[in-house]
Amino acid sequence: MSVASRYTASGMTCEHCVRAVSGAISSLAGVESVVVDLASGRVDVRSQAPLERSEVERVMQDAGYEVRADAGREVRV
Repeated sequence: MSVASRYTASGMTCEHCVRAVSGAISSLAGVESVVVDLASGRVDVRSQAPLERSEVERVMQDAGYEVRADAGREVRV
C-alpha cells in the first residue's frame, strides 16, 4: 500500500525550481514518485509509508523553497 501526500510549495518560478523540489523530496527514504506543478505550486508525493511533514519541510527549505502552512495531507492508496 502506498501513501499519497500533497503539499504546496512557494517560491518556485521556473523548471529549475521544479527539478530542485522534486530532487529534494525524492531524496527522502521511501519516496516512490514526486510530481510538481509549477503553476499551482502543487507537489504530489507517493511514498511507501507516511512522510514526516518536518522532513519534507526541511529538504524543501534546504533546496530554497517553503511549504505553505495550509498544505500537507495524506491519503492511503
